[in-house]
Amino acid sequence: MKTSLDHLPRRKQTELKRFVDVLFAEFDDMLKLATSQQKKRGRILKIILYGSYARGDWVEDRASGYMSDYDLLVIVNQRQLVDKAECWEKADDWFASRRSPETQVHFFVETLHEVNDKLAQGYYFFTDIKKEGIALYELKGHTLAEPKLLTPKAAHGMARHYFEERLPYAKYHCELANKAVSDQQLKHAAFELHQAVEHAYAALLLTFTLYSPADHNIKFLRSLAEDIEPSLRNARPRDTRRARAWFELLKRAYVEARYSEHFKVTKDQLEWLADCAVKLHGLVERACRKRLASLVKAAESGGKR
Repeated sequence: MKTSLDHLPRRKQTELKRFVDVLFAEFDDMLKLATSQQKKRGRILKIILYGSYARGDWVEDRASGYMSDYDLLVIVNQRQLVDKAECWEKADDWFASRRSPETQVHFFVETLHEVNDKLAQGYYFFTDIKKEGIALYELKGHTLAEPKLLTPKAAHGMARHYFEERLPYAKYHCELANKAVSDQQLKHAAFELHQAVEHAYAALLLTFTLYSPADHNIKFLRSLAEDIEPSLRNARPRDTRRARAWFELLKRAYVEARYSEHFKVTKDQLEWLADCAVKLHGLVERACRKRLASLVKAAESGGKR
């Protein structure tokens, strides 16, 4: 894989080195507390930068409030090391607590076996990471598989299945949220709106790349989805403190709306968030249908994706 960060400003190269150090420090601390001998033999095999900062087309638009995020893939040697809540909570908290909005960091964790399996099946998400990603760390002797070339016909079948399954699911959560608001169950409505947004982003990711990380962090999913389809940035404003705070409220709703007695949300906030969710669904549907049409056209012409 590529390893050079020369296309990035020096300050960003320094930031990325710091991020790698944090991941290793938190991982080492977790291993020290591990009780099983198998888990103690856990290893980080690769840390890969992918997305806009790897390609070199990141955005820093302070006027609109849009800033590209860093996206990292951490590859490990054991399945039990993938669980963020169990193994990576401190690292996740460290990244989430950073005060620099233009350098937010999102990462997900997979095993080498799973990544190579997806490459062997031709999943675009992972083939693009191998093609465009930059290895920030690699342990020798652990290579990525050669990706399979998926035909547009096969890709269309998979993408259409994901689209027809996930977007209706996202829309149904909006219906449940509206019902919850009418029943004065505001916390439940917040949870349903979180699901409406999470599954909308997942629908787009699955339709375009055939993969969506198993993550409930809608800021992370938003970053991945908007990197693929910039039009999704129009689903909600982000140039005001209120807009950013209310999206953060929705992010927290996945856990806190169900389990915390201190979680508070108002009807006005829910109506604003619901409006944004509906806009998001429309943008996702438009983008996905265009994507499916392009796959059909490619299949008919015998071309590439």
